[in-house]
Amino acid sequence: FVNSFSELLRMEPAVQLVLFIIQDICILFNLIIILLMLFNTYVFQVGLVAVLLERFRALLMLSALYLTFSIILHSWLVNLRWLRTNRFVWTDGLQVLFVFQRSASVLYYYFYKRTAEYLGDPRLYEDSPWLREVFARVRQ
Repeated sequence: FVNSFSELLRMEPAVQLVLFIIQDICILFNLIIILLMLFNTYVFQVGLVAVLLERFRALLMLSALYLTFSIILHSWLVNLRWLRTNRFVWTDGLQVLFVFQRSASVLYYYFYKRTAEYLGDPRLYEDSPWLREVFARVRQ
């Protein structure tokens, strides 16, 4: 939402700043929620953290990357626009960062939804033959 409509709020830099802060906090909360959901799994409770990290590494790394890109982009935009809201601020570096941030957002939302679906798998929350096989493989 904020990614799509932030340009419409360029005349009100304080409102834009608040929305950027809210967006960045929401990204951070999403990461915390995913980590809490991972900690709730039976796989985590029996000590197979490496299995979970292997399965969800892409989301965790992409979340950190997307949060970093978002914070840098938001800081740069607010810094350039704070005093002169009508000035053209789109330098080459800012455009490159903008493209990277938007590309990361597409991947972030895809992996987040895929992870949420995968965390609904009952095998992660109960003892199962699959989990016993993984546990035996790790112990060897």
